[in-house]
Amino acid sequence: SALDSLPGVHCRPSDGALYAFPRIDLPDKFVKEAEKDGMPADEVYCLKLLSATGVVVVPGSGFGQVDGTWHFRTTFLPPEEKVDGVMERITKFHNAFMEEYA
Repeated sequence: SALDSLPGVHCRPSDGALYAFPRIDLPDKFVKEAEKDGMPADEVYCLKLLSATGVVVVPGSGFGQVDGTWHFRTTFLPPEEKVDGVMERITKFHNAFMEEYA
C-alpha cells in the first residue's frame, strides 16, 4: 500500500475494500501542541491534510482507537487514474509535516 510506505504510517492492505484505517506515529512535539490547543492530535493532522491538499480523511479518534495511538480513516473513491495524484499530494504533505515536527 502506498500509505504504508510513508514514514510513521502503518496500514494493512485493504484487499479490495473501499476503506483503509492507517495508524500514524505522530511526533511528540505535534501531539503536545495539539493537546495544548485542546484537540486530538489525529484530528489536527486530518485538518492540516485537508487544508494543504484538499484530501478529506476522518480522524480515528472518532472510532474508539486505543488511547495513545493515532489513526485516520480514508475512503478510496477517486477514479483509478486519479489515485496516483491523490497519493502524491498525501505523500508531499506527510513528508513535509514529519520534517516540520521532527
